[in-house]
Amino acid sequence: MSSPTGHDPVGLLAQWWTTYTAVDEDDMLDTDSCLADTAPFGQTWPGLASRRETVTRPDHLAAEYAKAFLADHPQTRLGLVTAESGAEALTVAGWSGPGNYDNDTAKFSAVVRDWEHRFGARVVAVGFSTLHLSIASPPTDEHEALLVAAEHFAFCPDNIWQGSMPYTLAAYAERMTSAHHWDFWWD
Repeated sequence: MSSPTGHDPVGLLAQWWTTYTAVDEDDMLDTDSCLADTAPFGQTWPGLASRRETVTRPDHLAAEYAKAFLADHPQTRLGLVTAESGAEALTVAGWSGPGNYDNDTAKFSAVVRDWEHRFGARVVAVGFSTLHLSIASPPTDEHEALLVAAEHFAFCPDNIWQGSMPYTLAAYAERMTSAHHWDFWWD
């Protein structure tokens, strides 16, 4: 297993975007429908959303979200990991949530670490194939929300492809504005 510091989150997200938006032989009959999922960007990686100024204390918000998460999921158990951050704890603990996409957790840790710096993200809970983050500085407008949604698609395409309701990137982005928690699920 590699280290989160050995990966460039920008390069990872761009690479994953390219992989997940590639049109293969099975998609040839319905290319427009496939690319509609990632409209308005299509196959073109739009780049990262800008760093947001943190107005809420990230650790305080994470504690509040953890309390709410525990109230909704009382079977949750506490896990302690010696790591510098929640992002690095994912790798140290050997979490394998996105294993169906890439079995090097350090790559996902690198992206979460970047989100810690840009959005005040904190790892609040992990499951077999889930990741729950508190977000101190979520996007506040439609354009930024679309860019964050693109990052989410590259990071975890199942949030769009297999969400609780059929989504496009634009529909997913509508839920992102001012959302103080991000949840991911890999099939």
